[in-house]
Amino acid sequence: MDFELTEEQLMMQKTARDFAEKEIAPIMEKDEKEHKFRPEIVRKMGELGFFGGVVPEQYGGTGLGFLSTLIMNEEVARVSASYGLPFNMQTIGPGQVILNFGTEAHKKKYLPKLVSGEYMGCFAITEPNSGSDVASMKSLAVDKGDHYLLNGTKTWISNAHVADVGIVYAYTDPAAKHKGMSAFAVELKNIKGITTRPIETKLGLHSAPTGEIIFEDARIPKDALLGKPGDGFKICMSMLDNTRLSCSIRAVGVAQGALDAAVKYANEREQFGKKISEFEMIQDQLAEMFVETQAARLLVYRASWLKDKGQRNTLEVSTAKYFAAETAVKATGLAVKIFGSYGFSSEYPVERMFRDAKSFQIVEGTSNIQKMIISSFVLGNRK
Repeated sequence: MDFELTEEQLMMQKTARDFAEKEIAPIMEKDEKEHKFRPEIVRKMGELGFFGGVVPEQYGGTGLGFLSTLIMNEEVARVSASYGLPFNMQTIGPGQVILNFGTEAHKKKYLPKLVSGEYMGCFAITEPNSGSDVASMKSLAVDKGDHYLLNGTKTWISNAHVADVGIVYAYTDPAAKHKGMSAFAVELKNIKGITTRPIETKLGLHSAPTGEIIFEDARIPKDALLGKPGDGFKICMSMLDNTRLSCSIRAVGVAQGALDAAVKYANEREQFGKKISEFEMIQDQLAEMFVETQAARLLVYRASWLKDKGQRNTLEVSTAKYFAAETAVKATGLAVKIFGSYGFSSEYPVERMFRDAKSFQIVEGTSNIQKMIISSFVLGNRK
């Protein structure tokens, strides 16, 4: 494995870093406090090609692969975890599902718009009583001949009330259990019987819209089905192997942002007549943050490298997701300690990073779920 980034990847990394620092950083802290989301930021990211790496050129992408995309994803998340999320909502999540399981008509209709940012995307799995146990969802899509009649409620859905198209999972044959789940590409703003509402009582990610989607006798066109009836669980698990990669690199970005802020502060803050960076306990904390962030990044890089080679990477993805999430929480917690009282203040960015980091232990499969997956491979129960 070559550990050097290509010249093209380094250029993409710089483009993403410059964009995040110039376009997002100046407005971010105020927007986070006001829970403000700016769709124009997502469209600008689309115009710069941020979402095209995992989509072939024939559908508006660049086809440069997951690793190249995640390199940009990290740079945005280093500045803003909220605006690191659209990578998942556009093409790593919905885009990949449509690319891998949609018809040619689906691909031509949705992929160019998700790549450009003209359309906002989302995926809807979680329900009020269905989280880690995906198969326990209750949403039901009944085949009515020329359409499906969809009923159910999805909650804690990123982009719920701003998305144009969502990948919605529901049962078409509940008796078949997880083999009776299906997946649909649903135009959320154009179908009667679909209501969305925001959730703003969140610990972090205040500039990333989150909400509920309620389906009440929503008539879903038959051609919205992705794959075959009953393919939904398989599609969902495949999708999570992709979206967990983006989640992992966002966690790395937040950890790196916390380290950057802590180093800067330690080199400026003076106590007992010298900079606090000269104290060994501060050096110890910074060293831990650096080493674990580096390790998390390499785990994500390896998982994405395998993905780009077309090899199965479920174990590597769960390993990266688990370690990166725990690293982000630890790194931001140490940053708050280094900042002391100022770390407890919302006037400084590490307080926001600390809140944002907790999401990575929950979304895309909790840390406990990742450990279950990892242990199943370690024990030889999965291959």
